[in-house]
Amino acid sequence: MIQETRLGFADEMRVGLIGQVRRIWAPRGLKVRQRLQMDRVWRYLALAVDVRRGRVVWHWIANLKGPAIAEAVRHWQEQGIEAVVWDGASGHGSPEVQALGLKTIRQPPYAPELNPAERLFEELRGKIEWRLYASIEEKVAAVERELRALAADPDRVKRLVGWHWIHQAYERLPQMVAVS
Repeated sequence: MIQETRLGFADEMRVGLIGQVRRIWAPRGLKVRQRLQMDRVWRYLALAVDVRRGRVVWHWIANLKGPAIAEAVRHWQEQGIEAVVWDGASGHGSPEVQALGLKTIRQPPYAPELNPAERLFEELRGKIEWRLYASIEEKVAAVERELRALAADPDRVKRLVGWHWIHQAYERLPQMVAVS
């Protein structure tokens, strides 16, 4: 029996209280006013998604430095993620992360559209932005609610991130290094 590796597409998203103006539909001639928060506080969401199983694993970190990212990687490994595809951010190659022995596949630079985790971030932003939050903890709780909803619905996750080319790439892998 061949041992299959659990591969996650991973990235980080900054969640903060600096609002974003988003495009919306409105009748012609109607002035749209969007309220914005301008508080400079944030947390980072480190997320890995297993596109074949529709599984989402996440961990909150304080910054994007090596020790914090290593903490997230440790959490992913405890949840069964054995290898990740992610970009070349400096924290990803830090000694603390390297010491954990995580197998990595480097994503091409300047190509976030190739990472399914970005699609989940887009989905999350669509649900959590547009509102004012009393604190960063309240916004983090809103993100957590959305993440739990995604995690409870693997079929929805697969529809969002199970792109055809990813499944083709899995099928073309040699049997000895099967990734699932």
